Amino acid sequence: MTILSWILQGLLAAMFIMAGTSKTFGSKMHIEAFTKWGYPQWFRVLTGVIELAAAILLISGFWIEGAAILGAAISVAVGIGGVVTHVRAKDTFKDTAMIAILGILSLVLLIILL
Repeated sequence: MTILSWILQGLLAAMFIMAGTSKTFGSKMHIEAFTKWGYPQWFRVLTGVIELAAAILLISGFWIEGAAILGAAISVAVGIGGVVTHVRAKDTFKDTAMIAILGILSLVLLIILL
């Protein structure tokens, strides 16, 4: 495993812990966003739990490489879903940029690990 993969794992794990916690525990911003997008609130919680699971797998990946691969793959899927949601809702580039960047970094990590 390279230093770059460790850096990406740590960065992505931290970001998905923050995003997942915020969604799972219902920050006002995420409640309003999921309502705006027409998604039920249970889907917001599910999305947060999936993000937290990806973060845990990325952290576990420091010791178990297969866990990092699975965490990166889940993160790529979350990134794709997030970008699709923002594009369908015609959100601004500013609103879309963070999940797009996280998705791209997740894909880079996945490629490095494979």
